[in-house]
Amino acid sequence: MIVMNKCRFAGLLACLSLAGTAGCSSFMTHSGPEQGYYSGTRAGAAVVADSDSGWVMRPLAALDLPFSAVVDTLFLPWDYYRKGSDSPGDSPRERVLRSEQQNHTNESLAQAAPMPASPPSRPSP
Repeated sequence: MIVMNKCRFAGLLACLSLAGTAGCSSFMTHSGPEQGYYSGTRAGAAVVADSDSGWVMRPLAALDLPFSAVVDTLFLPWDYYRKGSDSPGDSPRERVLRSEQQNHTNESLAQAAPMPASPPSRPSP
């Protein structure tokens, strides 16, 4: 009886941890500006298809893909509501670029001394 309870607890813990990490791509893409329908599924598929993705990320993205599709389906009303509300200029990257242009950050960085390519060598004792 005790062994059965331990197996049930282990199974419940495994299911809860899987459910807690399911749909990560979908949640990440919905936390930023509007990216269209099924953005998490498209992002996960892009990671799986990209040959430059690491050996760890590709299987994780493949495992996450069906869960992201389910979560993206649940987010369809939200995506429909947000459709066209965000422009590409509202992304964090675009806001940073606009801020740099307004504050003339590029000009001040151009005057800065370049970083050395390698650390200076120490004189031998």
